[in-house]
Amino acid sequence: MTLTASEMLPLGTKAPDFNLPDTEGNIVSLSDFNESQALLVIFMCNHCPFVKHILDPMIELAKEYQAKGAAIIGINSNDVDNYPEDSQDMMAKLATEAGFTFPYLYDETQEIAKAYRAACTPDFFLFDSDKTLVYRGQMDDSRPGNGIPITGADLTAAIDALLEGRQVSQEQKPSIGCNIKWK
Repeated sequence: MTLTASEMLPLGTKAPDFNLPDTEGNIVSLSDFNESQALLVIFMCNHCPFVKHILDPMIELAKEYQAKGAAIIGINSNDVDNYPEDSQDMMAKLATEAGFTFPYLYDETQEIAKAYRAACTPDFFLFDSDKTLVYRGQMDDSRPGNGIPITGADLTAAIDALLEGRQVSQEQKPSIGCNIKWK
């Protein structure tokens, strides 16, 4: 297992546009979130042990912040020919079984991952109401096997600051995970 870190897209970057299918075949676009005070884009997949490690706490975090007005989406950009566990059917199964409350989108061409400079799963990108990047990096310091509890501290501090109208800290640590499985 090769560890890959976030590329740390420059803060202030505008959210790249997308039109991607969700697990039910509906097309979801960046413009669907024009009214959102915050938009969290999570590059993730089904098979990565780093995603599996944080999956349940991440779903709870999503529910909590959706109730506070944040929009959240997951995007899977992996090569499903070589990683069939990440196929759209398997994405739909995971979303149902795990109780996703956010759209889980499939980036078949991998163009969206490239536009966001996503490098690993999970990779988190938080945008403000103008769709300007204010946070990118890790959920917290917990990783499979390191014994550090999953708190979501880094990500929740950024979302809280954004929703409360405060400055998001510029001190941001890259996420670490599996590399996106490029074609």
